Amino acid sequence: MAWSVIEATPPHLTYLILSAFLILYALFSSFIRNRLHLSEPPLATVLGIIIGPNALNIVDPRAWGLEDSITQELARVVVGVQVFTVGVDLPKAYFNRHWKSVGMLLGPVMVFGWIIVALFVYLLLGTDIPTALIVSACLTPTDPVLAASVLSNSQFSSRVPRRLRHMLSAESGCNDGVSFPFLYAGIFALTAGSAGDGIKEWILETVLWQCIFGLALGAIIGVIANRVLRFSYGNGYIDDSSFFVFYILMAIFSIGVGSTLGSDDFLIAFGAGTGFAWDGWFAKKTAEAHLPNIIDLLLNSSMFVYFGATIPWSRFTPSESTPYVTPGRLTILLLLILLFRRLPIVLALKPFIPDIKTYREALFCGHFGPMGVGALFLAIEARAQLETGTARPLPSPPKHSPHESAINIIRPVICFIVLGSTMVHGLSVAAISVGSHYTKEVNERTPLIGGETEGLAGMVHEGGGGESEPSVSGDEDPDRND
Repeated sequence: MAWSVIEATPPHLTYLILSAFLILYALFSSFIRNRLHLSEPPLATVLGIIIGPNALNIVDPRAWGLEDSITQELARVVVGVQVFTVGVDLPKAYFNRHWKSVGMLLGPVMVFGWIIVALFVYLLLGTDIPTALIVSACLTPTDPVLAASVLSNSQFSSRVPRRLRHMLSAESGCNDGVSFPFLYAGIFALTAGSAGDGIKEWILETVLWQCIFGLALGAIIGVIANRVLRFSYGNGYIDDSSFFVFYILMAIFSIGVGSTLGSDDFLIAFGAGTGFAWDGWFAKKTAEAHLPNIIDLLLNSSMFVYFGATIPWSRFTPSESTPYVTPGRLTILLLLILLFRRLPIVLALKPFIPDIKTYREALFCGHFGPMGVGALFLAIEARAQLETGTARPLPSPPKHSPHESAINIIRPVICFIVLGSTMVHGLSVAAISVGSHYTKEVNERTPLIGGETEGLAGMVHEGGGGESEPSVSGDEDPDRND
């Protein structure tokens, strides 16, 4: 009789397992991050795979009616909040001093990566050129969620010069939004009636409306929000709990503005975060709250569990519309992307990127270009545009679409590469830490493998070379009337 009241339904088990995972990670977070040198995304992804439909079958989002439109919105919120967080966490007026370094990563480095990955997709998977450009555009940006999991406060991140951490964070905050012109260049090439129509739509809709207008609007929203919050705080109208919630609400508000206007959600969110914290005041007030770490644990980890449970394993094999999609070809594609997407161009441009001082630093920055939740969002965005001509995807790919091959190839390729990148970049911190341990003389090693705390070898850590500027440098609180 008592057993009849137990309701071990899949959703209930999901609440139990996900919260238990997050609790265990929280309890041992310092040990996991600073001794095992592991971050949340690869662990969360493995958990998702284990409890997903292809293993224990506890969590099956598709069976619950969670279609791609839900995945799209989850990814939109996770990435939008993360890029807003990046904008807030950067030192005040950061781009006034470091625009050239970030500009090189967003310009030549992204363009090179887009073209070289498109070439690999075209040659290995037998796509047409526009489809290759679409797939490549999804994989071009550095994922802010994976970047944050490595660059946030940890023993390893303290060994990387703050100058590099800030530069890579700024890049990851910008380039999910900046990738929209690359994505829509491929989409318009595939769908536009003529070259003239495609170029016109690309310039007016993508470059001007989505990107330039979106970034400007985001900055305006952020600056206004900063002024309003300072006024309310200075006059005692807001309490401490609401003060911290304001941060999250502003991120979601920015995403809502962008998605409603059909502009670039991520550039609006990043612009809003940057404008909101431009003077360093908010960062100084919340320095002890560790808000980014809270976001990493709750939002980002949950998203990677969801991703692990939704990986389309059955689509990593050939089909009528994707005859060259095989596990072997996808593995080769992953290896080529990891080796050639960023490394050669960052090493070649090292003399022109002021914040990269040595070739060891260029090697680190070239390797550190993870692909994650942002790529998943862009893949669904691309599919939706090819299916319906809007940002809203169909519940499942149509069977007799003129773009059937492109629609069917995008998701499996992106999911495979994201899975590989999550594991490689998520575990590379441990590999670097262990490697740096064994490259030292025996008498210089710490008792614990990978327990070193000094700066990574081959990087400039002292003086102006190692520092960008103080993490928070706002004024001393002239607004509070106590």
